Amino acid sequence: MLALASAPVAAQQPESLVSTRLTVAGEVRRELSLTVDGLRALARERGLVEQRGYAGVRLVDLLQQADIRQDARHALRRTYVVASAKDGYVAVFSWGELFNSALGPGVLVVFGRDGEPLRDGEGDIALISLADQRSGARHVKWLSRIDVRRVPD
Repeated sequence: MLALASAPVAAQQPESLVSTRLTVAGEVRRELSLTVDGLRALARERGLVEQRGYAGVRLVDLLQQADIRQDARHALRRTYVVASAKDGYVAVFSWGELFNSALGPGVLVVFGRDGEPLRDGEGDIALISLADQRSGARHVKWLSRIDVRRVPD
């Protein structure tokens, strides 16, 4: 029988995965590039959200700051958001579920937990969807990019 050993989780997280900047791009009028300090400033402007120990800003507020393009008929109906981690992990949200359902206010871009900065295992910036029944699938550690995309006509 072959025994497999695994290194502690912290040892498996190379320094290069720790996210320190978040880019919001794609079908937006205003591309954003924010550090943790920039996210904190946005949280002061839009309202810091603290839920379940996490501190951050709502994804919908960040997207409103970036100003999603509405330059085509039914553009928003065909819009979706891809949250990407530095390790390649992605989570996807439709515009409708973010802006037109109870789920939206619970999707947070976070930079703190329990009054402290996020641990390296999550990166300096992460995304969590608190209203999901199975939240792990859309908990994006090491969040580095949010792309607003559109399904073609």
